[in-house]
Amino acid sequence: MNPSGILARSKESLQNEFLRAAVRFTQDRLRNKKQAVTSEFGHWEEWRERGRQIREHTVSHLDYYLQQFADKVRQTGGQVYFAVDGDEASRIALEIAKKHRAKRIVKSKSMVSEEVHLNRHLQEAGMEVVETDLGEYIVQLAEELPSHIIIPAIHKNRQQIKDLFTAAGGEHLTTDTKDLTAFARRTMREKFSQADVGITGCNFGIANTGSVVLFTNEGNADMVTNLPPVHIVMMGMERLLPTLADLEVFANLLPRSATGQSVITYMSMITGPRQVQERDGAKELHVIIVDNGRSRQLGDAHFQEILHCIRCGACLNVCPVYRQIGGHSYGSVYPGPIGAVLTPLLHPGPEYADLPYASSLCGACWEACPVKIPLHHMLVSLRARSVAAGYNPPVEKLIFKAYGAIFARPGRYRFAFSVARFGQQPLVHDGTISARLGPLTGWTAHRDAPSLAEVPFRQRWQTLQQELGHPPADPADDKATNSASKDARGAQQNSDVRMQKQQGDVGHE
Repeated sequence: MNPSGILARSKESLQNEFLRAAVRFTQDRLRNKKQAVTSEFGHWEEWRERGRQIREHTVSHLDYYLQQFADKVRQTGGQVYFAVDGDEASRIALEIAKKHRAKRIVKSKSMVSEEVHLNRHLQEAGMEVVETDLGEYIVQLAEELPSHIIIPAIHKNRQQIKDLFTAAGGEHLTTDTKDLTAFARRTMREKFSQADVGITGCNFGIANTGSVVLFTNEGNADMVTNLPPVHIVMMGMERLLPTLADLEVFANLLPRSATGQSVITYMSMITGPRQVQERDGAKELHVIIVDNGRSRQLGDAHFQEILHCIRCGACLNVCPVYRQIGGHSYGSVYPGPIGAVLTPLLHPGPEYADLPYASSLCGACWEACPVKIPLHHMLVSLRARSVAAGYNPPVEKLIFKAYGAIFARPGRYRFAFSVARFGQQPLVHDGTISARLGPLTGWTAHRDAPSLAEVPFRQRWQTLQQELGHPPADPADDKATNSASKDARGAQQNSDVRMQKQQGDVGHE
């Protein structure tokens, strides 16, 4: 396991009382709003199932729909590029920007660009890059990763935001929300008017039209896609829908699952660059379709469904682990349950092998997911993969081997717990074990483990039976019972065979 992994980061997050309160407040608010709008909407489970079916069909035929989408984009005047990994995706975007001598770049709603560290590549080439959505802008100024998929600055209070805006050029700002928002609006208007290139993500690509669809609540994406002369789209290869009719399903699923809204505020659809007869839109449209580890999940019985994700963040809004540690503890662009699965799949190896252990496996993420991704099962499979790869501490393997050996035989079990009851005595205080116990320190350092009972349950049960006048169980009785059960099963099987033969005879008649 990574010694500087999620456990170390979580310890810091657990000390941040504002962060924990903010996450709890936001989780409760979004979850309650979702419950209200889905109940009012009606037939929510049927909509979830329809969404799952569409995503399953699309991903199962991804090669076909990718080709169809690329062909349609080119037919409408756009250009399409396929990037194998993050470095290639960033290189393509950088080459497009250099070709147009871009100095100023504005961005909106692109988790994929965060994933491939696009901003760093552009800035190293001397270009100014500005995130235009308020939450992303705050996180960029703080030089941090998003802490939530749809509310990236959930961990910042108004005083911290004021300090960031003041350092960015704001004068005489207060902590009033209207004051802070006004500064961001003034700043963004200037950036929009000067931008040479606009970069966005892509919620959905429509295969049979070549359209790029963006869901936003602030409307800044419309400025990014229309004002600069060049528009670059960063799209994960799985973010496709076959038709506009399929988009209707997700126009209902996504906002309700993400923020508890009945409808999204802005749904922008871009089909090709600006045409001669049109007044709005970029003169050039470039779509970069990013793999970066996604294709490895195709055909994998355990993990292909991770490509169904629509990045709504619903799993974060119900996760009890995310509720306590926030998003930065995951150490990646994608936090929460989806991050605990997706990040190790996109970046296999020991660096993120501990993320699947940041879960209670309660299944709340699956219940919240609008397309029914079984994240809890994937977390278990990733844990098994981690063990097979040898990423877990050797002592853990020894502990589970000892556990298996002890529980395999009743005699071993009784002997082991007899020894444990004797050995625990120096550690017990008021009925609990409060000392730090070597490899169990991760548990006992923060909670008291109950001590083993001096009289085990099996012995107490036998004593109770004797007091009630019931004879103690005789192993021979167990054999007789087993034999009788075996005879009964045999008689039932013979009866079933006779019944099937009679039914067959009737059928032949």
